[in-house]
Amino acid sequence: MGIAERREREKERRQKAIVDAAEEVFFLRGLEAATMDEVAERAELSKGTLYLYFQNKDDIYHAIVLRGLDVLTGLFNEAYESGHNGLDKLNAFGRAYRDFHREYPDYANALLHHEGHKIELDAKQELPFVRKCFEAGNRIFEVMQKAVAEGIRDGSLRSDLDPRLLSIILWAHTNGIMQMIESKGEFFEKIMGVKSEDILEYAERLMGCYLSHPN
Repeated sequence: MGIAERREREKERRQKAIVDAAEEVFFLRGLEAATMDEVAERAELSKGTLYLYFQNKDDIYHAIVLRGLDVLTGLFNEAYESGHNGLDKLNAFGRAYRDFHREYPDYANALLHHEGHKIELDAKQELPFVRKCFEAGNRIFEVMQKAVAEGIRDGSLRSDLDPRLLSIILWAHTNGIMQMIESKGEFFEKIMGVKSEDILEYAERLMGCYLSHPN
């Protein structure tokens, strides 16, 4: 093993240790309340060492988001493989996203925060791990577009759909519903007598009706 390779492995090892510590701090305290001092203490490193690997707290936070996106990408790939046709695959994506929120709530909340992050078109001004998050998000959009295109070919989806636009709308649609359930699910159930699961299933049926049948 050469010197350059050893240095790269050491860098990756140290970054992982910092992100592991940051997860504990951020998930416990929240992004706004957590500090770099707390992350450094949990990682048993000096605060200055953190800045050798990450530009600031937001950069570390997006390294955590990237982990969540990697998990979600795996779930979406599994959902794609499990579907029998395009529409089935899209429905499987919705279920995969719900499973992600149930099984990885901390990552899911971190991802919702990331969704509110403004994209800087000048890559030189963007934080490294923020860029990596958007690249990971694009990979999710790609598999969604692939499913839409397949559905148009196999006849399970209407032929006038635009795969790229639809993938964006479905992502926004699902995120919006999940965010609403996270913040107001208890209200809907106790005050209106509507369970979160019923909202999700009804939304899936409505979307399925539009996607598979022309007006």
